[in-house]
Amino acid sequence: VFMVDIKNNELKLRPTTFTNESCYLPPLRHPAVTSLSNGSDNEYLIHGGKTPNSEVSHKLYVISMASSVNRKVTLCCSEKDLVGDIPEARYGHSINVVHSRGKKAILIFGGRSYVPLNQRTTEKWNSVVDCQPFVYLIDLQFGCSTMHTIKEIEDGVSFHVSISHNDSVYIIGGHSLENNIRSPNIYKINVDLLLGSPALTCNVLQSRLSFSSSIVASVSPDEFFIVGGYESDSQKKMTCHKVFISNDNIDIGETEAPDWTGEIRHSKT
Repeated sequence: VFMVDIKNNELKLRPTTFTNESCYLPPLRHPAVTSLSNGSDNEYLIHGGKTPNSEVSHKLYVISMASSVNRKVTLCCSEKDLVGDIPEARYGHSINVVHSRGKKAILIFGGRSYVPLNQRTTEKWNSVVDCQPFVYLIDLQFGCSTMHTIKEIEDGVSFHVSISHNDSVYIIGGHSLENNIRSPNIYKINVDLLLGSPALTCNVLQSRLSFSSSIVASVSPDEFFIVGGYESDSQKKMTCHKVFISNDNIDIGETEAPDWTGEIRHSKT
């Protein structure tokens, strides 16, 4: 794990260490990652991902800063135990924080996993499938997880981007293995953290974009950039898009792309 310093348009990676009390955090490919503001401090949540031996993780890690002395950063990593409807092991999914009625919850959606053991054959032992399109809400304080069905989302989605804004999460892009499509739909999931049982609703919005494996970066609480990814299995997404969210509206428009290097323009991935 590295800290990133950006100064005078230069990016520098600073190594970190972990406290002795920290749990082991394996190298993970395609985990879901988000930040959680906790007063003046930030925590980082890491869920799922593929381990170096190609196993798929179901664990939820919480990383916080333990100390920072003379630019030397020490982190604390702990594994959060969950109870209730626990999300299955997955990768290529998303994790977001939603705020409603003065409370907050963690929302996990999408991703892929291996075919369940009782459905595997010798020929397809390591085949992967899209996870069922359930939405999981987690109360991080108590570790309680509940599963919710969204009737508007019928197919599993992986390698999408997700944007959280107050009590809503926007699911944009992504790839469905079963249909081999990159849907132009935007799923706006609203979360109402009612006392006792949360209520979820979903609106399906139309977009002209279809992509997967892109990166989303926040510029401000209402403004985001989407960059990179694929428009098809053989076509990279070379365009960049700006996303602006205001009240209940989302606006996506193309913006000027960087002067990509030849390595990026001509490589297959």
